Order: sequence, then C-alpha cells, then structure tokens
Amino acid sequence: MDDVVFFYGGIEPLIRIVVIGSLAYFSLIVLLRISGKRTLAQLNAFDFVITIAIGSTLGRLITAKGVSLAESVTAFLTLICLQYLVSWLTVRSSAFDNLVTANPSLLYFRGQFLRKVMQQQRVTQAQLLAVVRENRIGSLQEVEAIVMESAGTIAVIKKATDGQADSSVLGNIPGIN
Repeated sequence: MDDVVFFYGGIEPLIRIVVIGSLAYFSLIVLLRISGKRTLAQLNAFDFVITIAIGSTLGRLITAKGVSLAESVTAFLTLICLQYLVSWLTVRSSAFDNLVTANPSLLYFRGQFLRKVMQQQRVTQAQLLAVVRENRIGSLQEVEAIVMESAGTIAVIKKATDGQADSSVLGNIPGIN
C-alpha cells in the first residue's frame, strides 16, 4: 500500500506530472484541432458533457500514477469521436437534433416580457435589460425580441429601421406565429 504523502514525496512524481501533463496537453490540442471548430464552439448539453469528461480525463492522467498516456489519449480520442458522431447526427437528423439540443426560448416579444418563460429559463428582467445595454440599444422600443438560444446565450433582435419587424429569424422559436 502506498504511503500517504502530505507535503513532498520526492522529485519523481513531480517530474512525471510535468512530462505526462505536457504530453497530454499537446496531444489534446492536436486532437481538438483535428476534430474541428465545432468541438470548441459554444456549449450545448452534449458539448458540455464532452468538455467535462475531457477535463476529468486530463486531470486524472496528470495526477494518477496508474494511468498511462496511451490510455488517456485513447480516452480523449473516444470522447472527441463521440462528440463528432453526435454533431454529425444532429446535422443529418432533425429528430436526433431535437433529442440532444434545446429549442430557443422567446423571453421578450413586441414590447412584452414573457414572464412564464423567463421563470422557466431562470432569467430576470434585469439580466435581459443588461443584455440590451450590452448590445448598445438605448430603448426597448428598438427591440423586436429577446431570445435565449440553444447554447444559453441571449440574443437581441432589433426592429427594422422603418419600425416594421422582419420576424424571419424567429421562425424556429416556439410561440412565434
């Protein structure tokens, strides 16, 4: 059984962490570059799971003596392949896309905050107003809609310059007629 080490266990474990950690880090960068931009895009549920799993795998490799670099690189490759497969399926199957990707949520539309949806999405009016300000919009009268996107970002849709709204970008959002 290994002895418990509280402060310093010698130079060998430290060298292992630096060498294996560096090799794993560069291996992960290479694999992520090969896998494409989607792997690093804004996170939806399955991207988030992959990100957490990759971080956990990297952390375990760096700190656990019994895990080899080859095992961890295989785990990285498996996770990235699964992420690629899920992405590939979401692009080709709307049913699969609906299964793994949340629909956008309409939070504000034509002068009205949609309180029930805001409550469901755990968003306050103050947060929405902050997003409007971040978009350098001075008045809600300039806003057609505020939408929480599938990845959790909030988008502000401005009214057209003539005051008439072009709602074509809102077509896939439940609640828009």
